[in-house]
Amino acid sequence: MKSPLLYKINPQVFGFSSIIVLIFVILGVSFPERMSNIFSTLQDLIVTGFGWFYVLAVAFFLIFTIVLYFSKFGKIRLGKDSDRPEYSNTTWFAMLFSAGMGIGLLFYSVAEPILHFAEPKDANPETINAAMEAINLTYFHWGLHAWAIYIIVGLALAYFSYRHDLPLTIRSTLYPIFGDKIYGIRGNIVEIIAIFGTVFGVATSLGLGAMQINAGVDYIGLLSYSLNNQILLIAIITLIATLSVASGLDRGIKRLSQFNITLGLMLVLFVLIVGPTIFLLSSYVQSIGFYVQNIVYLTFQTDAFIGLDWQKSWTMFYWGWWISWSPFVGMFIARISKGRTIREFVLGVLLVPTLITFLWIVVFGNTAIHMELFGDGGIIEAVQESVPTSLYVLLDQLPGALITTAIATIVIVTFFVTSSDSGSLVISILSSGGNPHPPIVLRVFWSLLQGAVAAILLITGGLASLETAALTTALPFSFVMLLMCYSLYKGLKTETLGYKVVDTDIPPPPETTSRIKTKTLIKELLGRND
Repeated sequence: MKSPLLYKINPQVFGFSSIIVLIFVILGVSFPERMSNIFSTLQDLIVTGFGWFYVLAVAFFLIFTIVLYFSKFGKIRLGKDSDRPEYSNTTWFAMLFSAGMGIGLLFYSVAEPILHFAEPKDANPETINAAMEAINLTYFHWGLHAWAIYIIVGLALAYFSYRHDLPLTIRSTLYPIFGDKIYGIRGNIVEIIAIFGTVFGVATSLGLGAMQINAGVDYIGLLSYSLNNQILLIAIITLIATLSVASGLDRGIKRLSQFNITLGLMLVLFVLIVGPTIFLLSSYVQSIGFYVQNIVYLTFQTDAFIGLDWQKSWTMFYWGWWISWSPFVGMFIARISKGRTIREFVLGVLLVPTLITFLWIVVFGNTAIHMELFGDGGIIEAVQESVPTSLYVLLDQLPGALITTAIATIVIVTFFVTSSDSGSLVISILSSGGNPHPPIVLRVFWSLLQGAVAAILLITGGLASLETAALTTALPFSFVMLLMCYSLYKGLKTETLGYKVVDTDIPPPPETTSRIKTKTLIKELLGRND
């Protein structure tokens, strides 16, 4: 007998998570200033009390994934031994990159290097050393550590679901620890935490996307830059995302992923060609070496002797953001990775998107820095005044600014839609007990609710609230991820020793058992034996 599947709406998971998120939306609308103050206090408490934990946990996740790659477990397939990948490598990489980075990379690819260049952590401002440090820190925040976090969740989900026939839910990843108790309250709690992380993590990206789209259409002259217009854009694009998520993975998300990665790479190639090409290619090679040279120091850096202000604004925010995104991205990459070996999965997810991300950062970030060092400048002041406009300020100084601005805005919109519909699909899977094709009504509900949360976060404090939401919701899930690592190792070790990882005689979930007993009791009372 296969492991029991929970293909129905889970009332406990759906009920608790949706009600609490709805309460957050109501409070945000009713008391925006008070909610903003609460966010600020929460961020300070988490960074002060758990900053060291985030640093250590993320370092462990990266080390764990590297060890898995080189271990004897690498040859194990994410599925049956006869299974092979459903998607080509090109399509797989496009979907990985679109879901894993998307809006945020467009938002920060110019802004973060320029802000580090203007106010470096260690170097003197606006110097060659500051330029090298700026790209290195941006690499650090967007590189191997982020993808290692996604690998932990994605690999555990794919392994237990496709190889051992457990439901495609977060609770399944903890089976070697809790056994069939994952179908009870423990599993419900884990998935409620995962839903919170996904809702607020994706909402953070949607908020950033709305701010940047508004900056783009303002530049074109279509819509002025304001909070009200950002909320209007969230409403419009959320409706588009809702239509996309209702159409399913292959027809909606797959095609959008291919479209936006193609358009995005065209934009990168344009800037690479019309920008300082030789400088960008040389700095790409050099910056990778600088990143490898400094990765250990940066990985364990906590700023214990100089205070946590910088960490709170940068590294802690990013680690929280990636962890809060991990249930969504992890499940998404699990769904598109069936049939690949663990070694192939780790190599593909860890290195390929990272190298593409690095190229993206160098092309946009170093083009902006080159303009500051050797050109007319002006980007630093513009970015410090308005971070969402940073990409458009850069494009404005290159040929064909009106066309490239329109293309950039389209790319941001499609990344917005991809993030929203992917997130909605994952939340629907979690709240429907692992159903890979959850009801359309459920997907529409979560898509609309994600848009509402993004709007509330903007109302209650803009960028600061978006950062705090990601950091706060990631904390409980980081503990779940540590359990996930132990559970995955335990399952892999059990399999290689020749034992069953999953008991084939698992009883049905507690609620199903209860219904069976009730039906039996009714039959006995009625005197029926059929």
